Amino acid sequence: MNIVGIIAEYNPFHLGHARQIAETRRALGDCAVVCAMSGHWVQRGECALTDKWTRAGMALRGGADLVLELPTPWATSSAESFARGGVGILAAAGVVDTLSFGSEGGDTAPLYRAAACLDSEEYRTALRRFLDKGLPFAACRQAAVEELLGREAALCLSRPNDNLAVEYLRALPERMGALAVRRVGAEHDGAPVGGYASASAIRGWLRCGKIQWAEAYLPEPWQGDVASMEWCERAVLSRLRTMCPEEAERLPDSGEGVAARLISAGRAARSLEELYALAKTKRYAHARIRRLALWAYLGLAAEDRPERAPYLRVLGFNERGRAVLREMEGRAQAPILTKPAHARDLEPAARRLFELEARCTDLYGLCFAEPWPCGREWTTNPVRCEAQ
Repeated sequence: MNIVGIIAEYNPFHLGHARQIAETRRALGDCAVVCAMSGHWVQRGECALTDKWTRAGMALRGGADLVLELPTPWATSSAESFARGGVGILAAAGVVDTLSFGSEGGDTAPLYRAAACLDSEEYRTALRRFLDKGLPFAACRQAAVEELLGREAALCLSRPNDNLAVEYLRALPERMGALAVRRVGAEHDGAPVGGYASASAIRGWLRCGKIQWAEAYLPEPWQGDVASMEWCERAVLSRLRTMCPEEAERLPDSGEGVAARLISAGRAARSLEELYALAKTKRYAHARIRRLALWAYLGLAAEDRPERAPYLRVLGFNERGRAVLREMEGRAQAPILTKPAHARDLEPAARRLFELEARCTDLYGLCFAEPWPCGREWTTNPVRCEAQ
């Protein structure tokens, strides 16, 4: 059985995601699709629109066969660590032979060239020169690649999907192939085009009650509860107002003085948007500030992000996904958790990560108009769906 992996947030699962799965099968044949999906917190530094089990069910009904969780310390990281975590989950499954990803360019060749450049000593030397000028990291990164490969080759780093794809390829093991599926329709945060809307537009409609607008770009009627940072805003600000410098400096990507700036902004801000505006500078990007604030709220530190997947948490599967799980037996490089109770038998380091995930889920429960009680991580089993 050919098995393809996809790394995604599905926040929420929309028509563009369904198209990627369909195009993957069109290119590679009737393969099984395994998704490594972010849990309750996402890379933008905020809560997922709805819970991970609901989103896993949407993905399964939309064409996926097995959904594994990408743990929060990776899911809420910058592109490099997000990609490394997602590829690590799929590689640890032991059965995925190809990674499929969305791409503005739709061609893997320039992405592989950029990936090779980023891993070279020449790039590191060029990057240091640009960083010394005090420019943002992303701009320095692209400028260094442009200096080495030329402007056209570096353009992929300015496009969101292609930029993430380059990081996937840097993390990809040699045994795993890559398939770029050209992105169509709306740009990353743009208005709907050609029957496809961006996930950010869909989230905006759902959060302000425009359900019918959103459903025009979803494969099925909307059924999930809607989470929003507005419900936990004061809890986040409270955490930042009481955080000491030593705690802030333990956050990931908190160097270059950004930890002190985050604390200062947290003590002055009266809302999360004001916090982001106060802390952001030319050097400290908005996305970096959002992620730092989220890590502070969740009580995470840089050392909480493991080097490799200590377990594989199953969020959902269908009949073909069940067959994939059977194939993973004896080949997976980490324990497979098909029930939350299995976490009690994990080795100490893996058990700590699961308990951290449980804490993150309890805090996610504060992102709803009616908060969840604690403990849902330990009581919720994977979603089971019929094959489509």
